[in-house]
Amino acid sequence: MNTRLLKADEEAILEAGELLRKGELVAFPTETVYGLGGDAFCAASSKKIYAAKGRPSDNPLIVHIAELSAAERLSPELPESFYTLAEAFWPGPLTMIVNKRPELPGETTGGLDTVAIRLPDHPVALAMIKAGGGYIAAPSANASGRPSPTLAEHVMEDLNGRIPLILDGGEVGIGVESTIVDLSEGKPMILRPGYITAEMLERVLKQPVGTDPALLRPGEGGRPKAPGMRYRHYAPKGSMQLVEGSSEAVVREICRRLSESGKRCGVLCTDETKESYRADAVISLGSRSDLSSVALSLYRALRELDDAGIEEIYSESFETEGFGMAVMNRMLKAAGYSVVKV
Repeated sequence: MNTRLLKADEEAILEAGELLRKGELVAFPTETVYGLGGDAFCAASSKKIYAAKGRPSDNPLIVHIAELSAAERLSPELPESFYTLAEAFWPGPLTMIVNKRPELPGETTGGLDTVAIRLPDHPVALAMIKAGGGYIAAPSANASGRPSPTLAEHVMEDLNGRIPLILDGGEVGIGVESTIVDLSEGKPMILRPGYITAEMLERVLKQPVGTDPALLRPGEGGRPKAPGMRYRHYAPKGSMQLVEGSSEAVVREICRRLSESGKRCGVLCTDETKESYRADAVISLGSRSDLSSVALSLYRALRELDDAGIEEIYSESFETEGFGMAVMNRMLKAAGYSVVKV
């Protein structure tokens, strides 16, 4: 298959819509990461998504819509909390899980009786969703397990020859996937952290919001209810370890490990500590005081380490409060939960 990379202008978006209506796949930008879209109501399209990514078929897909009213076709009963959160955060990086209608294929929802719904905040995504029929199932547009794409070039790197079209909308704005909150079982529960934090959700809902205990430790058995809950994600090709502790102790430990390793080593650090390291690749994710910059840099940095042929990666860690939980969740998964505490 010949994969084309087109600037996301009006003509390209209309072509993307035609492909989606025919059951084909299109990669497209959102405000979080690039997505790989197919017709959510077409079981064959969802199967193509799993095949293109090499993704386990019990890992549910998120259905992207372009207007709030479209959600009513996906669920027989949307709770009041759904509308409350939609008013506050849509369009935006929030995905909500609700009970699904039976006509939505199990191939799209990973065989579950629930559906994850999102209304993205990106003009290209919204225009393409409308052109493609209004209901686009889309995980991140990377090969399963690889760092998510924040540039169209990342999508081409992973999916060239597997899909017909990539819409290039430039670099994304956030850099980590949307927050996923489960509304299907009474008390709201965050199943994947993102830019929208538990504190932000609680202020709007005026009630406690739970967090899945597996967010910062390995998930256990059972069928995953949201993308990224169990399988290895965001991983570089080299082995990766996170180092936790005081700044001085972390720098000292990473430097010790670098001096003892006989392999090509890379370090993920911050602006404040970058000059402390000597390695084959030293990449600052940004200032420790600006987690937004860290999140936007993370996946690109992991790919840069791959390009440099890095075999061992040592990374500083971050606080898990607020948006930091989303950053650390991705880093822990990238490292396979390998953590050194000093």
